[in-house]
Amino acid sequence: MSLTLGACNRLFQSKPGQFPPGLYSSREIGQAEGVTQPFVHRMTVMSETRLSLKEMCATFDVTPRTLRYYEYIELLQPQREGRTRFYGPRERARMTLILRGRKWGFSLEDIRQWLLIYENEGTGAQMRSWVELADRQLDDLAKQHAQLAEAMTELREMRDNVARELDKKD
Repeated sequence: MSLTLGACNRLFQSKPGQFPPGLYSSREIGQAEGVTQPFVHRMTVMSETRLSLKEMCATFDVTPRTLRYYEYIELLQPQREGRTRFYGPRERARMTLILRGRKWGFSLEDIRQWLLIYENEGTGAQMRSWVELADRQLDDLAKQHAQLAEAMTELREMRDNVARELDKKD
């Protein structure tokens, strides 16, 4: 059975446009949800669309503790059958977004708030929030970059001084 991306959105979440504009390439959306690429947005529905906790950990290279914590702070909402957790396409897409946010240096609270805003207020509010968060994070990263450049310059100078002293002794 083959579904369009729009039909997949209806399956994974009641709102279309689940994926924040600009945050995912169509290739990453496909990887998160099993959509084949490049030009035709189609998904082949496999018999097993859910991942177990162990499979989710292997897929995203995280620990079970991390996934349970993300569930605790409401970043992820896996389906539960008894004590077993199952992660569907929506949770895999959210995990991709969480990891991207972490890579860019956002706090989990920023990511959680961002996801909540999207679910409750739609994409306009989400995009405004994203722009504010991104501007703040870009400022922080620029400061860190300047500090690293300064530290590297100092280390390079110290290394060069020690190397010159070694050359004099030889």
